[in-house]
Amino acid sequence: MPSRYFDFRLALGIPLLLMALLLVVDPSPVDFALARLFYEPGQGFIGRSSFWLEDILHDRAKQALIMLGVLAIAGFLLSLMPTRLRAWRRQLGYLVLALGLSTSVVTPLKTLTGMHCPWSLSEFGGQEQFTPLLSERAPTANPGRCWPGGHASAGFSLLALFFVLRDRRPRAARIALVVALGLGSLFSLGRMLQGAHFLSHNLWTLLIDWVICVLTYRWLLYRAPVAQNAGSQVVWGETCR
Repeated sequence: MPSRYFDFRLALGIPLLLMALLLVVDPSPVDFALARLFYEPGQGFIGRSSFWLEDILHDRAKQALIMLGVLAIAGFLLSLMPTRLRAWRRQLGYLVLALGLSTSVVTPLKTLTGMHCPWSLSEFGGQEQFTPLLSERAPTANPGRCWPGGHASAGFSLLALFFVLRDRRPRAARIALVVALGLGSLFSLGRMLQGAHFLSHNLWTLLIDWVICVLTYRWLLYRAPVAQNAGSQVVWGETCR
């Protein structure tokens, strides 16, 4: 079955352009301005000790994503057998790969960049010195591990569901897209309230996860629409009349 038309140049060009813009234009003034809204001198970030933000929105949400990943793997394994899931084998394989890449890429990037969380910086009651993403890090015994936003990827990795569904269930795909963006944004805000991340950290996570999901969709699922013999019309997933 051919896929519905998808403009990969646009889908990849815009996020890559935004990435380049974030590298050229320092986002730290906006990051610090927003972080100060959530910080109370002498007390710390307003969400740092929040049970709801830490135990529910962070820990339980992370466990839910792990469970989703386990279910995706189980579904893919079942699709290798003569079951009803066999028709979804390629989509389930894509889901396992896209979720895995979107979440696992965060840890090595954190180690590579060594950026500190807001709560570790001297401007917010910590001991560390802030340096922009591409700048050399100030000497420290405790390298940071805060770029990109790890918890945000728990929500934004669900962008994979949009691509799983877009060719077979377009309406459900749109719902999945809204849910993924909504959850990713909610998780991002929660960690910002706690002082765990700046806005730009989470924006980078969104862009990275989107690019991963688009590229794996192109590789595993996308089937270019086919031209019809009648006239010069082209089928974008359904017959043009």
